[in-house]
Amino acid sequence: MSGEQLATYDWKRFPETADFLNERIVTFSQQSPTLGKFANDLQAKTGTRLIDWVDHLELQWSDELEATLVRLGYEEITDVRFKLFQHPAAHFPPIQSSSSSAERLFLRVESVADFLAIHQYSLQLPIEGEIGAAVRHRLAFQENDFELHAIERHGVRLDSVERSFQTDPEDLLSHTEAFRLRKRDFSDDVAGFEHAESLIKIAIEDLGVDRTCDLFFAAERAYWQQRNAVARIQKARQDTMGLGWANHDHHTYRSSRQHFQRLIAIFELLGFDLRERFYAGKEAGWGAQVLEHPTTGVVIFADVDLSPEEVSQDFAHEPLPELEELGTVGLWCRLHGEAFLQAGMHHLECLFDFDAARDQLAAENEVKTMKPFTDLPHLKQAFTAGEIWPVEETRIASLLEEGLISAEEADRFCREGAIGSHMEILQREEGFKGFNQTGINDIILETNPLKIHQP
Repeated sequence: MSGEQLATYDWKRFPETADFLNERIVTFSQQSPTLGKFANDLQAKTGTRLIDWVDHLELQWSDELEATLVRLGYEEITDVRFKLFQHPAAHFPPIQSSSSSAERLFLRVESVADFLAIHQYSLQLPIEGEIGAAVRHRLAFQENDFELHAIERHGVRLDSVERSFQTDPEDLLSHTEAFRLRKRDFSDDVAGFEHAESLIKIAIEDLGVDRTCDLFFAAERAYWQQRNAVARIQKARQDTMGLGWANHDHHTYRSSRQHFQRLIAIFELLGFDLRERFYAGKEAGWGAQVLEHPTTGVVIFADVDLSPEEVSQDFAHEPLPELEELGTVGLWCRLHGEAFLQAGMHHLECLFDFDAARDQLAAENEVKTMKPFTDLPHLKQAFTAGEIWPVEETRIASLLEEGLISAEEADRFCREGAIGSHMEILQREEGFKGFNQTGINDIILETNPLKIHQP
């Protein structure tokens, strides 16, 4: 990716488009008291907003609506059986023409069956899509020419014109289990990467790239969740509404310099495209490659220690020689293991009502959040207080022997452990898809295992 290509990732804000969508949601809630109650319960029970769970909208079509969408930055998708518009440069849901007299909101959930079991709406209809299908959905309720549908997607986009990859249910269950149970702890990390790559390649043969990607990251979220208490708390809150982690924004992996190329290669095997490079500044000592999957929508933040000179190179593909000192990311990996292997993700970031989520977690579960590292009108971000993990004595001894930590630091890691993972609370406005490249440096330094962290 050249510097010229990097400039294309200058993410913009679209306040008029956001206003248009928010007004539609308000109108739907006024039109349907059931939806209004659902939105209120969503905010009160999960600290999230209805707009952040929208898969797509189906609206009554007109020339005026089409002209409005074009003016707001939407572009028409051709070669589909219905009118469909998507916004290529922002975080907004697609909009398509309604096939009935009602207007529809499709709510993205991890499991339609779980959603319907929780809410027990009076309609007794079959779920459209067989068990294990790439797309399943069902009408939840209809009221005053409005319909709420629950939908789950597994590696297929709304504008897909090809028949989705046909999967054998036994293959699906087999690969689900393989990813959930994959061995992560190897004496040689290279063997760990090779083992994961082998599992992925076999799954791709049976399921296709997109379904494999969806399945793999469901397993990654589950592994991270079992190693983070706040994750389990918030997942339980979202499950009270039958939603799961369908509000995920991005998945963050920390990598050693030694294995960064291997990490990126596996993500590319799963079908990811490289997006912008991220660099917080000379004093930060780290950078990241952002990746996005064009079908599943999964976004990855891949963190690695970097020198100032290296940010101008294609550090995702070019070798990164070892540095004399470990930065925040490298030390975390030496203490806990690679995020792709033993440690699991550093954090999962999800879409929330920023203030509501923080206040509710604090009041109901005594969950502390760190000082926000982004507090802008269009982007708010904060980590929950770090989960403290014990550190293996062999890892500490190795760091001490190489002179990378002091005896005092080694003793503290033995006694107290070190910061492991977080959950990140994020709120996006005006369709902004990017990240804060200035305020994040201080907070990443606060996640350095050498710091005695206070939220």
